[in-house]
Amino acid sequence: MKRNLFYQGSPRLAFGVGLAVSLALVGGGLVMGQVLHLAACPLCILQRMVYMLVGAICILGLGLARLPVARVALVLLAALASGAGVVAAGYQVWLQRFTRGVECTASVPWWEQLVEWAAARAPLLFRPSGLCSDPAWTFLDLSLADWSLMFFIALVLWFLRDAAKSIRRLP
Repeated sequence: MKRNLFYQGSPRLAFGVGLAVSLALVGGGLVMGQVLHLAACPLCILQRMVYMLVGAICILGLGLARLPVARVALVLLAALASGAGVVAAGYQVWLQRFTRGVECTASVPWWEQLVEWAAARAPLLFRPSGLCSDPAWTFLDLSLADWSLMFFIALVLWFLRDAAKSIRRLP
């Protein structure tokens, strides 16, 4: 059986990489927020929640990776969750490029209510204090929202690639 460089035959590889990326980005976001005194906005917090959801799916996937149908279902679920992150990060990128000094939305949508609920329970992780349209910090002329969008797109592609390989291997 031919193996390529990106698929070493381990049914846990996709979940391990997804978990590592999710943990690194959530942890990195928390550290950057504290060290650089960055104010996270509601969309930043929502993206953090999505990374945590992807991480939770990956933890479940690590445990169930040897069950082919569960593996396919969980890798597709991780791709779907990462796709939700693409939407959130893409919206924030749009706000940062085309609007200045505005709130995330004119009314309080469901996701801002979710962020407020989570902030009341774990303020260090989920307290929003910034404007979604303010890039605040850039690296290589890209904001954190731009970087997050790229990571979410990479995760979607990573999980979909693995799903395609896993589906072909189903009995």
